[in-house]
Amino acid sequence: MAEGFGELRLGGVTRRFGAAVALDRLDLTIRRGEFIAVLGPSGCGKSTALNCIAGLLPLSGGGIWLDDKRIDVLRPEQRGFGMVFQNYALFPHMSVRQNVGFGLRMRGVPSAQVDARVARALELVQLRGHEEKLPGQLSGGQQQRVAIARAIVVEPPLVLMDEPLSNLDARLRLEMRAEIRRIHRSLGRATIYVTHDQEEALSMADRIVVMKEGGIEQIGSPAEVYLDPATPFVADFVGKTNLLPAQPAGDGCVQVGAQRLECDTRGANGQGGLRVFFRPEAVQVRGVNGATPNSADAVIEKVEFLGAYSRLTFRLAGIDQPLYADLSVNDMTWFRLKQGDTLRVSLPPERLRVFEAP
Repeated sequence: MAEGFGELRLGGVTRRFGAAVALDRLDLTIRRGEFIAVLGPSGCGKSTALNCIAGLLPLSGGGIWLDDKRIDVLRPEQRGFGMVFQNYALFPHMSVRQNVGFGLRMRGVPSAQVDARVARALELVQLRGHEEKLPGQLSGGQQQRVAIARAIVVEPPLVLMDEPLSNLDARLRLEMRAEIRRIHRSLGRATIYVTHDQEEALSMADRIVVMKEGGIEQIGSPAEVYLDPATPFVADFVGKTNLLPAQPAGDGCVQVGAQRLECDTRGANGQGGLRVFFRPEAVQVRGVNGATPNSADAVIEKVEFLGAYSRLTFRLAGIDQPLYADLSVNDMTWFRLKQGDTLRVSLPPERLRVFEAP
């Protein structure tokens, strides 16, 4: 099955728990070699989708195909996928070598082959020299590597990962992101990675599937999802954003409180109201004069130093919510700013996106 894998296809996949719909007709095609991040808030159905693909939950409707073979009718072990769980699920009384080789032994693989394949898997996750240790003797990051080795040692066509880094500290999460991508590239197989962490999804995935309330809001590359969100939900959920209620003002403009903003309003008739979206890094805070489009005086409420950049929280006249601007650490402007200061900001028209209000 692994050698013939070209694509995995979900067609109208539905999962109900009683009257509640956890998945609402998901359609998704995943190609060999892709790294897919399934992103969304808690309870949106992303782990349910992963468990349906793995065979741990039956479908209520639709089907799943691996190339031309329907697999949702197969038991989990017949699908041959590797799975990495949030809590690692290692056997505490077994050594690293025994944990990694467990799936192979259960499949009846000869001992000599088990030893060779376990050695290769441990080499890939950089755990040589730890073969005889118990899980309790390992760090969190090392335990996660053991879990990954156990998933890939069976040479699966697809690796499924369910929030695998959520139990690690910030530094280990950064290290393991790079390791998981390296292992994925080395295998040349597909990976489906479930997370609620936007930064993980943006930094690791070839494509991101953003979910909300059991359905798919958008599928796209990290750049597409971040820069060109399909819905207000995606704009608000993926990364820090400014999202404001607005009304049409004619001639390619919208009215936001007391501010009239130039922007591209094509495709938004505004009959039910509009939403204007822009990222904090789009806000310009110097070199602005009265002739610049969408410029206005802003009152600073807070300045936060966040390492590579600083975030300003500010307000504009007539807009009853705080707005955010991110300034590079190389921009010395922020050093002089403090709460209560007034400065001129500009919102470039090409960086504004207009949605129909939901």
